[in-house]
Amino acid sequence: MGIFDSPQDIQNSLLEWFRENGRHWIPWKLKKDGSIPQLGESISPYEIWIAEVMLQQTQLKVVIPYWEKWIKVFPSLIDLAEADLEKVLLIWQGLGYYSRATRIHQSSKILIECVGENSVENLHSWPVGIDQWMSLPGIGRSTAGSIISSAFDLPTPILDGNVKRIFSRLLASEKTSIKNEKRLWELSSLLIANVSPRDLNQALMDLGSKICTPKKPICSSCPLQNFCVAHTKYDPDDFPKKEMKKIKPLQEIGIGLVFNKNGELLIDQRLEGSSMGGMWEFPGGKKNSDESIEKTIERELKEELGIIVKVGVKLLSFEHAYTHKRLFFTVHICELILGEPKPLASQKLLWVSPYKLSNFPFPAANTKIISELHKHLAYGNKKL
Repeated sequence: MGIFDSPQDIQNSLLEWFRENGRHWIPWKLKKDGSIPQLGESISPYEIWIAEVMLQQTQLKVVIPYWEKWIKVFPSLIDLAEADLEKVLLIWQGLGYYSRATRIHQSSKILIECVGENSVENLHSWPVGIDQWMSLPGIGRSTAGSIISSAFDLPTPILDGNVKRIFSRLLASEKTSIKNEKRLWELSSLLIANVSPRDLNQALMDLGSKICTPKKPICSSCPLQNFCVAHTKYDPDDFPKKEMKKIKPLQEIGIGLVFNKNGELLIDQRLEGSSMGGMWEFPGGKKNSDESIEKTIERELKEELGIIVKVGVKLLSFEHAYTHKRLFFTVHICELILGEPKPLASQKLLWVSPYKLSNFPFPAANTKIISELHKHLAYGNKKL
Protein backbone atom coordinates (compact mmCIF):
# COMPACT_ATOMS: atom_id res chain seq x y z
CA MET A 1 0.00 0.00 0.00
CA GLY A 2 1.45 3.38 -1.02
CA ILE A 3 1.52 6.71 0.79
CA PHE A 4 -1.41 8.01 -1.22
CA ASP A 5 -3.49 5.00 -0.11
CA SER A 6 -3.22 5.60 3.63
CA PRO A 7 -3.85 9.32 4.28
CA GLN A 8 -6.02 8.73 7.35
CA ASP A 9 -3.36 6.70 9.13
CA ILE A 10 -0.78 9.43 8.45
CA GLN A 11 -3.22 12.11 9.63
CA ASN A 12 -3.94 10.28 12.88
CA SER A 13 -0.26 9.65 13.57
CA LEU A 14 0.62 13.28 12.93
CA LEU A 15 -2.17 14.71 15.07
CA GLU A 16 -1.47 12.34 17.95
CA TRP A 17 2.21 13.32 17.87
CA PHE A 18 1.28 17.02 17.66
CA ARG A 19 -0.97 16.86 20.72
CA GLU A 20 1.99 15.71 22.83
CA ASN A 21 4.94 17.37 21.09
CA GLY A 22 3.70 20.32 19.02
CA ARG A 23 4.66 23.95 19.46
CA HIS A 24 1.36 25.10 20.98
CA TRP A 25 2.92 28.31 22.32
CA ILE A 26 3.54 30.24 19.07
CA PRO A 27 2.03 33.67 19.90
CA TRP A 28 0.24 34.39 16.60
CA LYS A 29 -1.43 30.96 16.69
CA LEU A 30 -3.21 31.82 19.98
CA LYS A 31 -6.36 33.78 20.80
CA LYS A 32 -6.16 37.30 22.25
CA ASP A 33 -6.34 35.89 25.79
CA GLY A 34 -3.46 33.49 25.11
CA SER A 35 -5.58 30.37 24.93
CA ILE A 36 -5.50 27.75 22.17
CA PRO A 37 -8.32 28.14 19.60
CA GLN A 38 -10.92 25.37 19.41
CA LEU A 39 -11.62 23.23 16.36
CA GLY A 40 -13.15 25.44 13.65
CA GLU A 41 -12.67 28.66 15.66
CA SER A 42 -11.23 31.67 13.81
CA ILE A 43 -8.43 33.86 15.16
CA SER A 44 -6.97 37.13 13.89
CA PRO A 45 -5.47 36.78 10.40
CA TYR A 46 -3.55 40.07 10.72
CA GLU A 47 -0.99 38.77 13.24
CA ILE A 48 -0.67 35.48 11.34
CA TRP A 49 -0.15 37.20 7.99
CA ILE A 50 2.65 39.39 9.38
CA ALA A 51 4.34 36.38 10.97
CA GLU A 52 4.06 34.21 7.86
CA VAL A 53 5.76 36.84 5.70
CA MET A 54 8.49 37.28 8.33
CA LEU A 55 8.98 33.50 8.34
CA GLN A 56 9.79 33.53 4.63
CA GLN A 57 13.59 33.04 4.63
CA THR A 58 13.79 33.41 8.45
CA GLN A 59 13.62 30.95 11.35
CA LEU A 60 10.91 31.03 14.03
CA LYS A 61 13.24 31.84 16.95
CA VAL A 62 14.59 34.85 15.04
CA VAL A 63 11.15 36.05 13.97
CA ILE A 64 9.39 36.08 17.37
CA PRO A 65 11.05 39.22 18.87
CA TYR A 66 10.67 41.08 15.57
CA TRP A 67 7.00 40.08 15.40
CA GLU A 68 6.39 41.20 18.98
CA LYS A 69 8.01 44.57 18.28
CA TRP A 70 5.98 44.93 15.07
CA ILE A 71 2.66 44.24 16.82
CA LYS A 72 3.46 46.86 19.47
CA VAL A 73 4.16 49.49 16.83
CA PHE A 74 1.45 48.41 14.33
CA PRO A 75 -1.20 46.66 16.47
CA SER A 76 -3.81 46.63 13.70
CA LEU A 77 -4.15 46.63 9.94
CA ILE A 78 -5.24 50.28 10.08
CA ASP A 79 -2.08 51.31 11.97
CA LEU A 80 0.05 49.58 9.36
CA ALA A 81 -1.81 50.98 6.34
CA GLU A 82 -1.57 54.53 7.71
CA ALA A 83 2.18 54.29 8.50
CA ASP A 84 4.79 55.59 6.07
CA LEU A 85 7.13 53.12 4.41
CA GLU A 86 10.24 54.46 6.13
CA LYS A 87 8.80 53.64 9.57
CA VAL A 88 7.84 50.16 8.36
CA LEU A 89 11.38 49.55 7.08
CA LEU A 90 12.88 50.83 10.33
CA ILE A 91 10.84 48.34 12.40
CA TRP A 92 11.76 45.58 9.93
CA GLN A 93 15.48 46.44 10.08
CA GLY A 94 17.62 43.41 10.86
CA LEU A 95 15.29 40.80 9.35
CA GLY A 96 16.76 41.18 5.86
CA TYR A 97 15.05 40.60 2.50
CA TYR A 98 13.55 44.07 2.81
CA SER A 99 11.25 43.69 -0.18
CA ARG A 100 9.06 41.64 2.18
CA ALA A 101 8.44 44.72 4.32
CA THR A 102 7.65 46.84 1.28
CA ARG A 103 5.17 44.22 0.05
CA ILE A 104 3.52 44.01 3.47
CA HIS A 105 3.02 47.77 3.37
CA GLN A 106 1.55 47.60 -0.13
CA SER A 107 -0.68 44.68 0.87
CA SER A 108 -2.01 46.52 3.93
CA LYS A 109 -3.55 49.17 1.70
CA ILE A 110 -5.12 46.51 -0.53
CA LEU A 111 -6.49 44.62 2.48
CA ILE A 112 -8.01 47.79 3.96
CA GLU A 113 -9.96 48.26 0.73
CA CYS A 114 -11.04 44.61 0.82
CA VAL A 115 -11.89 44.32 4.51
CA GLY A 116 -13.08 47.87 5.17
CA GLU A 117 -11.71 50.24 7.82
CA ASN A 118 -14.72 49.67 10.08
CA SER A 119 -14.54 45.88 9.81
CA VAL A 120 -10.92 44.99 10.55
CA GLU A 121 -11.89 43.49 13.93
CA ASN A 122 -14.62 41.41 12.29
CA LEU A 123 -12.90 38.15 11.35
CA HIS A 124 -15.69 37.30 8.90
CA SER A 125 -14.76 40.37 6.81
CA TRP A 126 -11.29 39.03 5.98
CA PRO A 127 -10.68 37.02 2.79
CA VAL A 128 -10.68 33.23 3.14
CA GLY A 129 -10.00 32.28 -0.50
CA ILE A 130 -6.57 31.12 -1.61
CA ASP A 131 -6.71 33.29 -4.76
CA GLN A 132 -7.56 36.39 -2.73
CA TRP A 133 -4.50 36.00 -0.54
CA MET A 134 -2.25 35.04 -3.44
CA SER A 135 -3.24 38.24 -5.24
CA LEU A 136 -1.39 40.22 -2.55
CA PRO A 137 2.26 41.18 -3.25
CA GLY A 138 4.70 38.56 -1.98
CA ILE A 139 2.13 35.92 -1.02
CA GLY A 140 2.62 32.53 -2.67
CA ARG A 141 0.48 29.43 -2.46
CA SER A 142 2.10 27.96 0.65
CA THR A 143 2.08 31.24 2.60
CA ALA A 144 -1.57 31.80 1.65
CA GLY A 145 -2.44 28.25 2.69
CA SER A 146 -0.75 28.68 6.05
CA ILE A 147 -2.53 31.99 6.73
CA ILE A 148 -5.96 30.57 5.89
CA SER A 149 -5.56 27.27 7.77
CA SER A 150 -4.04 28.99 10.83
CA ALA A 151 -6.57 31.82 11.04
CA PHE A 152 -9.77 30.10 9.92
CA ASP A 153 -9.03 26.36 10.36
CA LEU A 154 -9.89 25.75 6.71
CA PRO A 155 -8.37 22.90 4.61
CA THR A 156 -5.71 24.73 2.60
CA PRO A 157 -2.49 22.77 1.93
CA ILE A 158 1.02 24.12 2.51
CA LEU A 159 4.42 23.22 1.08
CA ASP A 160 7.16 25.14 2.85
CA GLY A 161 10.72 23.86 3.16
CA ASN A 162 9.96 21.65 6.16
CA VAL A 163 6.97 20.03 4.50
CA LYS A 164 8.82 19.48 1.22
CA ARG A 165 11.55 17.66 3.12
CA ILE A 166 9.09 15.41 4.98
CA PHE A 167 7.15 14.50 1.83
CA SER A 168 10.31 13.93 -0.21
CA ARG A 169 11.46 11.42 2.42
CA LEU A 170 8.05 9.77 2.74
CA LEU A 171 8.07 9.19 -1.01
CA ALA A 172 11.85 8.64 -1.31
CA SER A 173 11.59 10.74 -4.42
CA GLU A 174 14.59 10.58 -6.76
CA LYS A 175 13.62 13.98 -8.17
CA THR A 176 14.53 17.28 -6.57
CA SER A 177 11.73 19.02 -4.65
CA ILE A 178 11.32 21.58 -7.41
CA LYS A 179 10.89 18.94 -10.14
CA ASN A 180 8.57 16.89 -7.93
CA GLU A 181 6.51 19.83 -6.68
CA LYS A 182 3.21 18.81 -8.32
CA ARG A 183 3.27 15.42 -6.60
CA LEU A 184 4.20 16.99 -3.26
CA TRP A 185 1.27 19.40 -3.51
CA GLU A 186 -1.03 16.46 -4.25
CA LEU A 187 0.12 14.74 -1.07
CA SER A 188 -0.31 17.93 0.99
CA SER A 189 -3.84 18.41 -0.40
CA LEU A 190 -4.72 14.79 0.35
CA LEU A 191 -3.55 14.97 3.97
CA ILE A 192 -5.29 18.26 4.79
CA ALA A 193 -8.76 17.01 3.82
CA ASN A 194 -11.40 16.24 6.47
CA VAL A 195 -9.24 16.79 9.56
CA SER A 196 -8.23 19.74 11.73
CA PRO A 197 -6.32 21.77 9.10
CA ARG A 198 -4.80 24.21 11.57
CA ASP A 199 -3.31 21.45 13.69
CA LEU A 200 -2.29 19.23 10.80
CA ASN A 201 -0.35 21.94 8.98
CA GLN A 202 1.30 23.01 12.23
CA ALA A 203 2.13 19.37 12.99
CA LEU A 204 3.94 19.09 9.66
CA MET A 205 5.92 22.26 10.28
CA ASP A 206 6.81 21.19 13.82
CA LEU A 207 7.82 17.71 12.70
CA GLY A 208 10.13 19.20 10.08
CA SER A 209 11.63 21.59 12.62
CA LYS A 210 12.12 19.15 15.51
CA ILE A 211 12.38 15.62 14.07
CA CYS A 212 12.65 15.43 10.27
CA THR A 213 15.55 17.91 10.21
CA PRO A 214 17.74 18.63 7.16
CA LYS A 215 20.67 16.63 8.61
CA LYS A 216 20.57 13.60 10.92
CA PRO A 217 16.78 13.34 11.31
CA ILE A 218 15.64 11.67 14.55
CA CYS A 219 13.79 8.84 12.83
CA SER A 220 13.38 6.85 16.06
CA SER A 221 11.08 9.60 17.40
CA CYS A 222 9.16 10.18 14.17
CA PRO A 223 5.45 9.25 14.12
CA LEU A 224 5.67 8.65 10.37
CA GLN A 225 8.64 6.28 10.29
CA ASN A 226 6.47 3.28 9.31
CA PHE A 227 5.15 5.22 6.29
CA CYS A 228 8.53 6.64 5.25
CA VAL A 229 10.14 4.91 2.28
CA ALA A 230 13.41 6.78 2.83
CA HIS A 231 13.58 5.40 6.38
CA THR A 232 12.64 1.80 5.55
CA LYS A 233 14.64 1.39 2.33
CA TYR A 234 17.29 4.11 2.10
CA ASP A 235 19.11 6.78 4.11
CA PRO A 236 16.81 9.77 4.91
CA ASP A 237 19.87 12.06 4.80
CA ASP A 238 19.95 11.46 1.04
CA PHE A 239 16.54 13.11 0.60
CA PRO A 240 15.35 15.43 -0.75
CA LYS A 241 17.71 15.26 -3.70
CA LYS A 242 19.87 18.35 -3.88
CA GLU A 243 20.06 20.87 -6.67
CA MET A 244 23.54 21.58 -8.03
CA LYS A 245 24.76 24.67 -6.20
CA LYS A 246 25.84 27.55 -8.36
CA ILE A 247 28.90 29.49 -7.31
CA LYS A 248 27.84 32.97 -6.25
CA PRO A 249 29.72 35.69 -8.13
CA LEU A 250 31.79 38.13 -6.06
CA GLN A 251 31.36 41.83 -6.79
CA GLU A 252 33.60 44.52 -5.29
CA ILE A 253 31.85 47.62 -3.93
CA GLY A 254 33.46 50.91 -2.98
CA ILE A 255 31.73 53.01 -0.29
CA GLY A 256 32.51 56.63 0.57
CA LEU A 257 31.72 58.13 3.97
CA VAL A 258 31.52 61.83 3.20
CA PHE A 259 31.66 64.32 6.08
CA ASN A 260 30.88 68.03 6.00
CA LYS A 261 32.49 70.73 8.15
CA ASN A 262 29.91 70.13 10.91
CA GLY A 263 30.95 66.49 11.24
CA GLU A 264 27.73 65.27 9.65
CA LEU A 265 27.68 62.26 7.36
CA LEU A 266 26.01 62.06 3.94
CA ILE A 267 23.43 59.30 3.40
CA ASP A 268 21.07 58.66 0.50
CA GLN A 269 17.72 56.89 0.17
CA ARG A 270 17.34 54.15 -2.43
CA LEU A 271 14.76 54.57 -5.19
CA GLU A 272 11.40 52.91 -4.45
CA GLY A 273 11.52 50.61 -7.47
CA SER A 274 15.05 49.37 -6.77
CA SER A 275 16.26 46.49 -4.63
CA MET A 276 15.72 47.44 -0.96
CA GLY A 277 13.83 50.54 -2.14
CA GLY A 278 13.21 53.12 0.57
CA MET A 279 16.22 52.02 2.66
CA TRP A 280 19.05 54.41 3.43
CA GLU A 281 22.66 53.72 2.53
CA PHE A 282 26.11 55.25 2.18
CA PRO A 283 26.99 56.35 -1.37
CA GLY A 284 29.17 54.16 -3.55
CA GLY A 285 28.93 51.45 -6.16
CA LYS A 286 30.46 48.61 -8.16
CA LYS A 287 34.16 48.55 -9.01
CA ASN A 288 35.15 48.31 -12.65
CA SER A 289 37.88 45.81 -13.46
CA ASP A 290 40.30 48.46 -14.68
CA GLU A 291 40.22 50.80 -11.67
CA SER A 292 41.36 50.93 -8.05
CA ILE A 293 38.76 50.96 -5.30
CA GLU A 294 39.68 54.59 -4.56
CA LYS A 295 38.92 55.50 -8.17
CA THR A 296 35.64 53.59 -7.90
CA ILE A 297 34.57 55.73 -4.96
CA GLU A 298 35.58 58.96 -6.69
CA ARG A 299 33.71 57.98 -9.86
CA GLU A 300 30.57 56.67 -8.15
CA LEU A 301 30.18 59.72 -5.92
CA LYS A 302 30.60 62.02 -8.90
CA GLU A 303 27.99 60.04 -10.89
CA GLU A 304 25.52 59.57 -8.03
CA LEU A 305 25.90 62.88 -6.21
CA GLY A 306 27.65 65.28 -8.60
CA ILE A 307 30.50 65.94 -6.15
CA ILE A 308 34.29 65.69 -6.13
CA VAL A 309 35.78 63.99 -3.06
CA LYS A 310 39.23 63.23 -1.73
CA VAL A 311 39.37 59.57 -0.71
CA GLY A 312 41.09 59.25 2.66
CA VAL A 313 41.78 56.49 5.17
CA LYS A 314 40.22 53.06 4.75
CA LEU A 315 37.72 52.33 7.52
CA LEU A 316 37.16 48.62 6.83
CA SER A 317 36.60 45.96 4.21
CA PHE A 318 34.39 42.88 4.51
CA GLU A 319 32.37 40.34 2.55
CA HIS A 320 28.58 40.08 2.77
CA ALA A 321 26.61 37.25 1.17
CA TYR A 322 23.13 37.60 -0.31
CA THR A 323 20.92 34.86 -1.78
CA HIS A 324 22.38 34.99 -5.29
CA LYS A 325 25.57 37.01 -4.92
CA ARG A 326 28.49 37.92 -2.69
CA LEU A 327 29.63 41.51 -2.22
CA PHE A 328 33.03 42.63 -0.99
CA PHE A 329 32.78 46.12 0.52
CA THR A 330 35.68 48.50 0.95
CA VAL A 331 34.81 51.64 2.92
CA HIS A 332 36.85 54.86 2.96
CA ILE A 333 36.45 58.13 4.84
CA CYS A 334 36.11 60.92 2.27
CA GLU A 335 36.46 64.69 2.27
CA LEU A 336 34.11 66.83 0.17
CA ILE A 337 36.27 68.94 -2.18
CA LEU A 338 33.85 70.44 -4.68
CA GLY A 339 30.13 70.56 -5.44
CA GLU A 340 26.79 70.44 -3.66
CA PRO A 341 25.47 66.86 -3.35
CA LYS A 342 22.36 66.13 -5.43
CA PRO A 343 20.23 62.93 -5.48
CA LEU A 344 21.06 62.00 -9.09
CA ALA A 345 20.51 58.26 -8.45
CA SER A 346 18.40 58.24 -5.27
CA GLN A 347 15.21 59.64 -3.74
CA LYS A 348 16.81 62.10 -1.35
CA LEU A 349 19.98 62.98 0.54
CA LEU A 350 20.54 63.93 4.18
CA TRP A 351 23.42 65.15 6.29
CA VAL A 352 23.15 63.25 9.57
CA SER A 353 25.09 63.05 12.82
CA PRO A 354 26.86 59.67 12.91
CA TYR A 355 25.19 59.00 16.25
CA LYS A 356 21.69 59.41 14.80
CA LEU A 357 22.11 56.79 12.08
CA SER A 358 20.04 54.33 14.15
CA ASN A 359 16.97 56.46 13.37
CA PHE A 360 17.12 55.35 9.73
CA PRO A 361 16.50 51.94 8.16
CA PHE A 362 19.75 50.59 6.64
CA PRO A 363 20.39 47.23 4.92
CA ALA A 364 22.15 44.67 7.10
CA ALA A 365 25.59 45.14 5.54
CA ASN A 366 25.59 48.77 6.62
CA THR A 367 25.37 47.88 10.31
CA LYS A 368 29.00 46.70 10.16
CA ILE A 369 30.00 50.01 8.63
CA ILE A 370 28.10 52.01 11.27
CA SER A 371 29.59 49.95 14.12
CA GLU A 372 33.13 50.41 12.81
CA LEU A 373 32.51 54.11 12.22
CA HIS A 374 31.43 54.60 15.83
CA LYS A 375 34.63 52.90 17.02
CA HIS A 376 36.67 55.11 14.68
CA LEU A 377 35.05 58.25 16.04
CA ALA A 378 35.24 57.12 19.65
CA TYR A 379 39.03 56.77 19.38
CA GLY A 380 39.26 60.41 18.37
CA ASN A 381 40.26 59.82 14.77
CA LYS A 382 37.83 62.49 13.69
CA LYS A 383 36.50 65.39 15.70
CA LEU A 384 32.77 66.04 15.53
